Amino acid sequence: MAYNRYCNQVGPAGVGPNQAGPNQLGPVVTAPTQVYNQVYHPQMLPVIHPIEVINQHHIVPVPKHYFPVTVKNECCGPIGRISRSSSRGMRKSR
Repeated sequence: MAYNRYCNQVGPAGVGPNQAGPNQLGPVVTAPTQVYNQVYHPQMLPVIHPIEVINQHHIVPVPKHYFPVTVKNECCGPIGRISRSSSRGMRKSR
């Protein structure tokens, strides 16, 4: 005896799914059940993200110190106090 996988019954050898034996009923065939196998394929889709760079220039006051220098010459001591008229003939004392 062979196992009949189509109708889960044990029947004589050589009996196929469409051949019924003398004491067996023929198989009942239903409409096919559709099973969908979802298959996804990646496809590149460019997504563009534009970026704007804006340079903002800010004027900031920074103190820069200047020190103007004025040089004055002064004569100090006894020579500076002598008037012009009296200093003409004056010599150094020894």
